[in-house]
Amino acid sequence: MTSDVQGQDAIKRRSNSFFRRSRVPFALEDARRQGDISQLAFLLLGGRDAAIAFLNAENDELGGRPLAVATASAEGYEQVAAAIRAWESTRRSR
Repeated sequence: MTSDVQGQDAIKRRSNSFFRRSRVPFALEDARRQGDISQLAFLLLGGRDAAIAFLNAENDELGGRPLAVATASAEGYEQVAAAIRAWESTRRSR
């Protein structure tokens, strides 16, 4: 039985390293924008679930998923941040 467990461990290690090799890390600025827009959405939209729902839903006005738009460029980040702030300000005025 010990050899079966060792064999399974080797398979797991092999498959994990296989997938890791094919991944390309985010550029530093892309990762920073993604983290910043996620934090802004979390703080202004009312928590985790609302932020995730907004950032991952297709948005015709923004031209795609807000998370992807904000991550892609500084201009995209500003567009998404403005949309989040506009939503938050309309919520406060009610």
